[in-house]
Amino acid sequence: MSMQQNGLTQAQQRAIETLYRAFNERNPDLLDQALVPAWQDTPLGPGQQPGLAGMKPVVEMFGAAFPDVHITILDMFGRDGRAAVRAQITGTHRGEFFGIPASNKPIAIAIHEFHYLDADRITHTWHLEDWFGMLNQIGAWPPVPSII
Repeated sequence: MSMQQNGLTQAQQRAIETLYRAFNERNPDLLDQALVPAWQDTPLGPGQQPGLAGMKPVVEMFGAAFPDVHITILDMFGRDGRAAVRAQITGTHRGEFFGIPASNKPIAIAIHEFHYLDADRITHTWHLEDWFGMLNQIGAWPPVPSII
């Protein structure tokens, strides 16, 4: 098992790239090549069920809200079955997203993730996305006060 310069095997890097490619290609079935069935996602999104099966609807929902979504990996490195990824999500808000109607505005937000891998599949992911930045970019923050 030879390591690449980023400290990951080719198969580990491919699994991580395939996770993001599922979003880019709006193809949730690609997750079968990247995640173990009991994959743990921390934190779960609103209404997201656990495991690989719980992630597939997230890919579909995200693709419906941002049909041109693209996740670009900016940095990826790892060691001993662990990997860190710094990436950027871009797209245009063309569908409802967590109750926010389409704004038709572009987004570009940071994403940071840490993955554990076993047998060349991701077993755990801890992630942090700049949702506050996204809300600001689509004009949903600060919230519009309701008139009483």
